[in-house]
Amino acid sequence: MNIFEALRESHDRQRNYARALIETSGDTPERVEAYKQLKAELQAHETAEERHFYIPLMAFDNGVDLSRHAIAEHHEMDEMMEALDETEMSSPAWLAMAKKLSDKVHHHLREEEQKFFQMAGKLLDDRQKEQLAGQYEKEFKAQLA
Repeated sequence: MNIFEALRESHDRQRNYARALIETSGDTPERVEAYKQLKAELQAHETAEERHFYIPLMAFDNGVDLSRHAIAEHHEMDEMMEALDETEMSSPAWLAMAKKLSDKVHHHLREEEQKFFQMAGKLLDDRQKEQLAGQYEKEFKAQLA
């Protein structure tokens, strides 16, 4: 497995969790669970991805701006989750924020898969791609635990 395949697996889960989240209503067990899943997945993914994809890419001149942009978007998503944590789950404001988060997640994943992966694919050799996948997976599992 290479780093792109490893990241895509999490991306698919993020898309599903984000979709499920905005289909929930009120302060229900379904909403609580959907949010818990999305939040855990995003946080574990962001940490592992930054350490084992974006930081290594910063070693290349072409990788610096792309990495900074992606990490800034991770920070925006973290701030959205903090705002969600502080808002009453049954309020209309909560769902509006959850929709913004879902949109941000979808935008970010599209951008990574359509732009960043292509550039990173040119910067990293096959051995690096495989090594990073292993390191990412290990870190991801540790973060989830």
